[in-house]
Amino acid sequence: MSIWIKICANTSLEDALLAAEAGADAVGFVFAPSPRRVSAAQAAAIVPQLPATVEKIGVFVDAALEEIVSTVEACGLTGVQLHFDADSELPARLHQRLGPELRILRVVHFGWESSEPQTARIADYAQSPHVDAVLVDSRTAMAVGGTGVAFDWTAARKTLFQDARACKLIAAGGLNPANVAEAIAILRPWGVDVASGVEAAPGRKDPAKVRKFVARARAGNSAL
Repeated sequence: MSIWIKICANTSLEDALLAAEAGADAVGFVFAPSPRRVSAAQAAAIVPQLPATVEKIGVFVDAALEEIVSTVEACGLTGVQLHFDADSELPARLHQRLGPELRILRVVHFGWESSEPQTARIADYAQSPHVDAVLVDSRTAMAVGGTGVAFDWTAARKTLFQDARACKLIAAGGLNPANVAEAIAILRPWGVDVASGVEAAPGRKDPAKVRKFVARARAGNSAL
């Protein structure tokens, strides 16, 4: 089984094309307060120039339905990442407005609360016809994503990631070219997501790191 790879927090056409050419399945754009934030106008100028085969995912935090819908339509996005505790009906409303082909990712944060509520939430998401995958991220007191900090993979494997591929869990948080193969070996996720771990500076990707990350994720998954 292949592994889904997203290179997130792109701020330029050059970086998004780099991710696509390196073999990523998806590129992400952050529409929330962050050093890597882009406007809808910026993303709308980038997305049409990317290969049709690459998914274009918008990352939203505390965004209302109309904001998400207008951004998806303006930018030509193919998916959304709801990086907040959104209303349980929001995914269904997004599919109703934008079509069932829109990929919708939900997010949980490992270690921020006990594993039982997180596990129950993942089970609910996995059963929903309006959720395509669940991203498991780290979190700090100051940031809900893009922390550059890895969660405890061994502990997560024993709790959240016991049925990771069936539930389509995506590992995120603190991943980089040096550790992504190890994370895959421990967690056996459906996908991986990286932002700061392949940067030269906040909002600017390092070409060598992007290529190494994708290559090592593919190799690590093949070794399972």
